[in-house]
Amino acid sequence: MHTVRLAKKGDRDQIVAMRTQLWPGSSVEEQAQELDAVMSTGMSGTLPAVVFVAQSEDGALVGFLDAGLRSHADGCDTAHAVGFVEGWFVGPGHRGRGIGRALMRAAEDWARAQGCTEMASDALITEVGSDRAHAALGFEVVDRCVHFRKNL
Repeated sequence: MHTVRLAKKGDRDQIVAMRTQLWPGSSVEEQAQELDAVMSTGMSGTLPAVVFVAQSEDGALVGFLDAGLRSHADGCDTAHAVGFVEGWFVGPGHRGRGIGRALMRAAEDWARAQGCTEMASDALITEVGSDRAHAALGFEVVDRCVHFRKNL
């Protein structure tokens, strides 16, 4: 069994470890700084943000979800702020047990309490598992995009 709750300071190292698995292109230091900012202020930039964790019976954290408010998101009503999933991770050995669903439910409840009527998210186009997880929870794809750049 697992418990979903708001993250607390003592969770920092375990959350940073999971964040570096989700975003391997960022350093541990970058992940720690970003997490510290959200956890100390309840804000991401100028908008409210929150971190939920899933904790196993033995006390280990097995997942997290970073959520925040955005002024807009693709496919959403532009007249209202939208809840946004900034990061969603469940450890590989714990997937398929409803932990991701429970984390998402907590984030949706938080967004509703902020006055939101929509929740949005994004994922890399290569993340097929993320597509499936979002679809299983009622999300619909609103766009697929590939970004380009070149040196000048």
